[in-house]
Amino acid sequence: MLLVAGIDVGSRLTKAVILDEARRVLGKGAVRTRPDFPGVARETRDLALAEAGCSQGDLAYTATTGFGRYNVLFRNIQITDITCGARGAVFLFPHTTCVLDVGSQSTRAIRVREGGKVKEFRTNDKCAAGAGGFIERAARYLEVRLDEVGPLSLEADAPQPISSVCAVLAESEIINHVTAGVSVENILRGIHLSLANRALALLKRVGLEPELTFIGGVARQAGMVRALEETVGIPVNIPAEPDLVGALGAALLGLSRAEKLCAAPA
Repeated sequence: MLLVAGIDVGSRLTKAVILDEARRVLGKGAVRTRPDFPGVARETRDLALAEAGCSQGDLAYTATTGFGRYNVLFRNIQITDITCGARGAVFLFPHTTCVLDVGSQSTRAIRVREGGKVKEFRTNDKCAAGAGGFIERAARYLEVRLDEVGPLSLEADAPQPISSVCAVLAESEIINHVTAGVSVENILRGIHLSLANRALALLKRVGLEPELTFIGGVARQAGMVRALEETVGIPVNIPAEPDLVGALGAALLGLSRAEKLCAAPA
């Protein structure tokens, strides 16, 4: 049985997926990213292998992606997170034409061709106010857990948009809203709407049209999903585990490479 690992070394979490030759996910793992990229990648891979009931020796190929992909010395290949995100999204939703990937440090809009190949992409060129890391900082300031952000956002009745594109100035806006007595729910919904509007601007630059698939850790927040759907005006596909799509794409591309190597004449 041909097994491959896809490892996504992201800025917040490192994720791994174990895939077999039938393109079935056998195991998954996720660990908080820390400076020891090789160590955290190995730990995440081993968690996924344990879930799959396999060992390191069973792996035929390992593909890495994410900002720390070069630091994983046991890899066979490294692939950009844009390429992997697109491939994973199209595998899950074959009619995808656009992908929005919102992670901790970046937001990317991707236009894809048939088969999941990247046609065009744009990424946020502003500071962290345009990505998920800003939501984390805002949650800490508002004293809510990150897993509470999405449900609380859905309870908003008068959202207060955050207009600043600078994280520092945006935090000042949040402080002003708190001082003025604006509810946490309305502030959080305002943050989600702000991110959705910036995402829409990127999507328009690559040519937004159905189907749109939303991936990355921020896609786990129901309030952000609602804000994005309202802003873009079209249905949005949400994977069951949106933060694992990059690792899945790396595993799929790694598997294709491993199959070619196995088929090549000796």
